[in-house]
Amino acid sequence: MWYVGLGLLSCLSLVAAWLDYSSDGVATITHYTLPRDYIASCGCTPPSTHYPTAALSQLAYGSNNSYGPGCGRCFKLTLVNPVIATPPFYPPEKSIVVKITDLCPYSEGSWCGASQNQPNAAGAFLNFDLAFPSDAIPSDFFPSDEATYGYKDFGVWIIKYESVSCLQNWAGAKNKAALGSVADLGTGACCPDDPTGSSNDTCPSYTEQNGTPCVLFARIHWLTIPTYLQARRHHQQYFALTLYPRYTLLSFWDLSGELGVVVFVSKLQDDIYMGKNERK
Repeated sequence: MWYVGLGLLSCLSLVAAWLDYSSDGVATITHYTLPRDYIASCGCTPPSTHYPTAALSQLAYGSNNSYGPGCGRCFKLTLVNPVIATPPFYPPEKSIVVKITDLCPYSEGSWCGASQNQPNAAGAFLNFDLAFPSDAIPSDFFPSDEATYGYKDFGVWIIKYESVSCLQNWAGAKNKAALGSVADLGTGACCPDDPTGSSNDTCPSYTEQNGTPCVLFARIHWLTIPTYLQARRHHQQYFALTLYPRYTLLSFWDLSGELGVVVFVSKLQDDIYMGKNERK
């Protein structure tokens, strides 16, 4: 049995309303696993992972995929306190300088889900997702007090951030191999050594430059579609359509290959549809 979900989301506003943020301020920090020598969204060289790096929340990053204006920028991040800790925990401050090499995808309600008018659950508009654990960062970078709280990892912290020069502050700046982007990716990568915000040394938005689709999920209301209809693309078990600048198309095909159902979105603020195959 096929089901189609119906939801609402304004993708156009997300593309057009990238976050303008100050060079310093308050943000949140999370952490994620990034394999050593992995080539992330910006296309920075593999050796960049040998030094402190982070992903930046999508609307501050400036693109829905690939590279954006956030790529290559460096920030000094200073831990302040965990978002959730009872009693409150204020350890001595620790700082680290990271280079942005990756995108932290937007998802409503997530730590990277702040928009122009709505901060995340901690009241911050920026989130830095630190590549951690990492050989480049001490294992005790995030303070803990297991005796008091019963666990070591608080998960999400309030931080102070400050935009800084990569060449003067980032540990990887001393290794030429850790700078720049992967040559084989050509125009599909952008990782400046030390971007300043000028168009001469800062990445454009890949989304705006190439008109690439935005794939975002919303609240779903499931509708049933007959079992004889099949997804066109290899009978995939799960799939989601993509939203293009003006319209999109979702199609189901019957077993003979003739078109069974077509659903299209003519405006980006209209309905989003998702398919889910529950056929046994």
